[in-house]
Amino acid sequence: MAGALSPATALRLKPALRFFTHIKLLTPKLHNSSIPLFRRRNFCSVVTAAISSGEAVEKHKFDDIEKKVREFRRRLRVADIKGGTEEGLDRVGETLVVRGWVRTVRAQSSVTFIDINDGSCLSNMQCVMGSDADGYDQVENGSISTGASVWIEGTVVSSQGSKQKIELKVQKLVVVGKSDPSFPIQKKRVSREFLRTKAHLRPRTNTFGAVSRVRNALAYATHKFFQENGFVWISSPIITASDCEGAGEQFCVTTLIPNSNEGGDSPVSAIPTTESGSVDWSQDFFGKRAYLTVSGQLNGETYATALSDIYTFGPTFRAENSNTSRHLAEFWMIEPELAFADLDDDMACATAYLQYVVQYVLENCKEDMDFFNTWIEKGIINRLTDVVEKNFVQLTYTDAVELLLKAKKKFDFPVKWGCDLQSEHERYITEEAFGGCPVIIRDYPKDIKAFYMRQNDDGRTVAAMDMLVPRVGELIGGSQREERLEYLEERLDNMNLNKESFWWYLDLRRYGSVPHAGFGLGFERLVQFATGIDNIRDAIPFPRTPGSAEF
Repeated sequence: MAGALSPATALRLKPALRFFTHIKLLTPKLHNSSIPLFRRRNFCSVVTAAISSGEAVEKHKFDDIEKKVREFRRRLRVADIKGGTEEGLDRVGETLVVRGWVRTVRAQSSVTFIDINDGSCLSNMQCVMGSDADGYDQVENGSISTGASVWIEGTVVSSQGSKQKIELKVQKLVVVGKSDPSFPIQKKRVSREFLRTKAHLRPRTNTFGAVSRVRNALAYATHKFFQENGFVWISSPIITASDCEGAGEQFCVTTLIPNSNEGGDSPVSAIPTTESGSVDWSQDFFGKRAYLTVSGQLNGETYATALSDIYTFGPTFRAENSNTSRHLAEFWMIEPELAFADLDDDMACATAYLQYVVQYVLENCKEDMDFFNTWIEKGIINRLTDVVEKNFVQLTYTDAVELLLKAKKKFDFPVKWGCDLQSEHERYITEEAFGGCPVIIRDYPKDIKAFYMRQNDDGRTVAAMDMLVPRVGELIGGSQREERLEYLEERLDNMNLNKESFWWYLDLRRYGSVPHAGFGLGFERLVQFATGIDNIRDAIPFPRTPGSAEF
């Protein structure tokens, strides 16, 4: 019978049931008395009261079912075992457990070498297993193969090999999960293009394991920098009705097209239209057009005008049909906003931020950075060290154009005042003109910049800045925001943007407006910059690009 108590539960609740029966028998007497009843309590309330009061059920009756939650402890990882100045030699003689995935298996006459990686570091744990070890039959029957997951207990001993200082002498091995022979990532090297088709497995390679750890370190350092400097993290919305950049390259969010759960076809005729034949957005989920956001900046400004210094860090989207190594449809943005600040404050914050996170990676990801320095980009450690130690160069857009015009180099894109600088121009400035030093270009023509940037006194330029770094070009873009209501309204009109959509943004200029500034940083470009990875699709776990939304 549905809802019936099990015999065991009924037995435990028997005293409470007797208490409830006693209360029920008393109820008529209480109704007839002068004692007021507040309200009639249901069965569950009475039983709960009886149990909690201890009048009907003694606590020891439940001792047999009370179990404490196990204390959570940090797990011992390969990075913990092999880390430190001693590289594991201080653990010689210890018996411990490692868990991970098999990278390689090498069987010899008397012993078998199994390299295990648990993702905590680039290094594998070499496990040496003799035929007398518990679980050796798993080796003999072929269960131990590349890709298999294992649990190994053993004793740390000094290694006889030259590649590592310690190894694990196996006492017991347990196969947690076998790996099919079709496992596509073997010891031989494969291209990154191929690995993009195996994005669910590529984290098990050295390259993508290292990229993931550095990406994690950069994210942690980002929060650490802003939190240490008094910023408040704000969660900006993913769905928006405004176009921050004014470029119109946004993904539309709509329920006017039936989803897959509703089944059937999705005829165009089913989409509601107005009398003029346009899509009737008033019948959509939000009652208006809605998009995936391209930036959290505008929402961030609202909180900056209340909390002073804030930052957002989250996913953003751009429907730009560009199949290049520099573009993604889904990417992460870091966007701080500083109240009572101008462009100089903005540039100072961006410089300090970049130097902080780069130094954090150099200090905390040494093994991975050595790997990148050897296999991805030779000299990357020196390049990043220059960012931390050198002073950044600052020049105006006008000076940058003059520099490019005087350059003894032919560019694919001609240079003239008023043009938007291309990657080749930006890289020439930072890599060649200034010898690998980061460069900040400021005061851009207003006609090539967004509506929210503060107009300079010359009437031709805005208080905007781009930070250029070697190999990437523009890494950070920022500006002082237009805090003057009349200037902002005029700018919206000139760019044919609907002021009604920005009513709340304009309100910030009506009620206690202050000078404020901020910048945006594409997180995947930062990962590229810090790792030397040349394709942005390899800087994010699951790249979203035109024609590709796998995994």
